[in-house]
Amino acid sequence: MNDRPIRVLVIDDSAIVRKILVEALSKERGIEVVGTASDPYFARDKIVALRPDVLTLDIEMPRMDGLTFLKKLMQYHPMPVIIVSSLAQSSSAAVEALRLGAAEVVAKPSGPYSVGELSETLAAKVRAAAASMPVNAGPEAPASPAVVPRQPVSSHVGSHANSFIVAIGASTGGVSALQKVLTGLPEDMPGIVVTQHIPADFSLAFANRLNQVCRLTVKEAEDGDSVLPGHVYVAPGNRHLIVQKSSGGYKLVLRDGPQVCYQRPSVDVLFHSVAQSAGAKAVGVLLTGMGADGAKGLLAMKRAGARTIAQDEASCVVFGMPKEAILRGAVDEIKGLTEIGRTIQSCLASKQ
Repeated sequence: MNDRPIRVLVIDDSAIVRKILVEALSKERGIEVVGTASDPYFARDKIVALRPDVLTLDIEMPRMDGLTFLKKLMQYHPMPVIIVSSLAQSSSAAVEALRLGAAEVVAKPSGPYSVGELSETLAAKVRAAAASMPVNAGPEAPASPAVVPRQPVSSHVGSHANSFIVAIGASTGGVSALQKVLTGLPEDMPGIVVTQHIPADFSLAFANRLNQVCRLTVKEAEDGDSVLPGHVYVAPGNRHLIVQKSSGGYKLVLRDGPQVCYQRPSVDVLFHSVAQSAGAKAVGVLLTGMGADGAKGLLAMKRAGARTIAQDEASCVVFGMPKEAILRGAVDEIKGLTEIGRTIQSCLASKQ
């Protein structure tokens, strides 16, 4: 994009919300709001005329809802999209939008919302989205684990499931990437802990969506949870997820604390805790995302004897986080997204 500003088109049926978003973004250097639209039909024409780099998109709109528009956009004219969604109406829809290829999600401003409070968060997401490579998610995964074909139990993995743990971190593009990785894993996996950068308003809906399509049981992590084989624990938005050693396995601790790498939850916080609590009995995976969160933690895991995997550039929406880990020498295996599930199982088998 060279040195020119990132061009943003704001799409929302509320004139008040459009005004708030325009004011918030207009305060940021390197970002230019080139126009607004009250629904997807007006947006379609303005995309052609104004050639924006990034869209902000509401979900609940007249004439055509945001999800329908997003599906069409990603099929015929893929481009970076940030969902600005109301939790009360559309948390599940916002997570579905991320699966469909939206780069980021932001909670819609409501009540006495500070423009200054919104500016930094939204601008960071616009910059991340502008650096992303939109991916069309394709058809939805099966809606229920009951209809997912079961894989044969792997004795190499399942027989040691209680003593091992898998830690996965992701950011921009991670909702879709995590679904692809987790739906490919069998039921006899060790416990899996996940930190995905996602607002607090949407993490529960994200965990519930994964639970609908995976063989594994997926839940939003709670303080004091025991890490059980065949289960996936997703960090709640705005809480750091920490793994601690306990009698016979591992338990989870949720903490507030300062942001790490500008994030809470932070992948680095999770990975450092796994390095300390599990050592060589772990596999660490770093997926698509902007920035450097997870690179130091993955290196700590590798130094503690864990096997480490990073998503390759070709399959990443944003290669920033895996790239930083690779540059630090933190990665044993660099794999495309479709290969990561098999590689996790191979890494576990090699440790038996």
